[in-house]
Amino acid sequence: MTTFDCLVPRPVGVTPAPGRFVLDAGTTLAADAGAASAARWLRQVLGAATGLALPPSTVDARIELRVDQGVVREAEGYRLEITPEVVRVTAADAAGAFYAAQTVRQLLGPDAFRAANVHSGGWSLPCGVVVDRPRFGWRGCLLDVARHFMPKNALLRFVDLLAAHKLNVLHLHLTDDQGWRMEIKRYPRLTEVGAWRHGSRVGWRRDDSHDGRPHGGFYTQADLHEIVAYAAERGVTVVPEIDVPGHVQAALAAYPELGNTGERLDVWPLWGVSENVLNMSDSTVKFFQNVFDEVVDVFPSPVVCIGGDEVPTVQWQRSPEARRRAAELGLADVTELHGWFLRQMAERLADHGRRVLGWDEMAEGAMPEGAIVASWRGEEAGAMAAAEGYDVVMCPEQHVYLDHRQSEHPDEPVPVGFLSTLQDFYRYDPLPAGLDAATAHRVLGSQAQVWTEHLDSPRRVDYAAFPRLVAFAEVVWSPREARDLADFERRLAEHHLPRLDALGVEYRPLTGPLPWQTRPGVPGRPRARAQSSSGTSSQHAT
Repeated sequence: MTTFDCLVPRPVGVTPAPGRFVLDAGTTLAADAGAASAARWLRQVLGAATGLALPPSTVDARIELRVDQGVVREAEGYRLEITPEVVRVTAADAAGAFYAAQTVRQLLGPDAFRAANVHSGGWSLPCGVVVDRPRFGWRGCLLDVARHFMPKNALLRFVDLLAAHKLNVLHLHLTDDQGWRMEIKRYPRLTEVGAWRHGSRVGWRRDDSHDGRPHGGFYTQADLHEIVAYAAERGVTVVPEIDVPGHVQAALAAYPELGNTGERLDVWPLWGVSENVLNMSDSTVKFFQNVFDEVVDVFPSPVVCIGGDEVPTVQWQRSPEARRRAAELGLADVTELHGWFLRQMAERLADHGRRVLGWDEMAEGAMPEGAIVASWRGEEAGAMAAAEGYDVVMCPEQHVYLDHRQSEHPDEPVPVGFLSTLQDFYRYDPLPAGLDAATAHRVLGSQAQVWTEHLDSPRRVDYAAFPRLVAFAEVVWSPREARDLADFERRLAEHHLPRLDALGVEYRPLTGPLPWQTRPGVPGRPRARAQSSSGTSSQHAT
């Protein structure tokens, strides 16, 4: 029988009690206005899995969800009390009510994660009290849909998987050299041309070869409105990223006048860092201000990512126009055009009431006011930004990149990047050693990254993300002092992998890849951790 020692992430506190609460045809489910979305979700998933209607009731509901900040004060926190007579959830907010509902689902066992009732016997919950709240407010995962497009139904499924692990941010990497994935109505060629490439490099190679197989796709604004609404119902904020002023070759293929050379370009079929970057003319600034105007109309997120990473200055150095522009602006050198352009975008977004998130290269220049730094090349840039009064999201490639290889197993498919095992993910802590207490509050949380150069399908994303994302979820949710690797591994093997099986997640088995998960003959590029902080190799092309 399922008990409280099955829960992932591990809750703050559990007090077991004798007895069990039995769900049957007479079980009702009610919620106040603040918990209505959580109740709607719980009725939907449990109705499918158990065959029970769980109808609403205005009196004597057997499962009750409500929001009461007088009882639960911490954001996203909840108190779950289960007795033989009633299941009572009290939450600080709608998100807390939803996470309590996720806990209820876990306590019912793996069959509660199926889309139809295959369960034999009755359904019941152990009695006791769970008191829970997250350690960090930003518990994110980046999904790169620019390198390999993720169809909408697969993206909605990915949202469900984040929510099942109490993660609350989906950072959607929508544009890059290899593809532009968001419809911009003012500039239709961004998707008519920029969403399609004529091939993809397979594995890691130093030549210009690719498979010659066309690849592409994009989301209409209606699609993205749907994704945002679907995620919001599950406590997930979608943070869009439009990467500028580098990683823009797909945009330049659509609108060559945005570039520095006048050369007509293709959407890039290779991985790495393209030298093709935006020019710094007033018309280019206006173009991307218009783009971000449409982005904020679609995404209500208070944070919008403007990228800013890996911006070669070779073309600016060669360009008389770029040198003149830098001089007109009073900049010391063309390298300062990078920070200047990011500030123009940040100011436009500020006019819409939004904050910018940018990769840690943004911190090398004059930072936009109120900016959030995503510290990817290591933790040093994040620690420095925090000390200077900026908020930080920790996402160092040495610790939380899910496309990096999971083992030294000889059959590990396309082994790139650092060795990042399940245990490595679990041992990571987003607060760097030595960060003083007065600065620690600037670390909003952490974010795992799924870059998809070598992940060309939802099946490959499953393999790369799971079960390491489960370990990451516990890192950002559970109290640091409560983490226990041996206990986590037990809960994972005994309880959580069966849940993933029920959900159809094609995770990497703990013993190594299954035959159909291997990629024989596709070269990788393993890296040693000692190379960690140079920033000379692309975060996107490991």
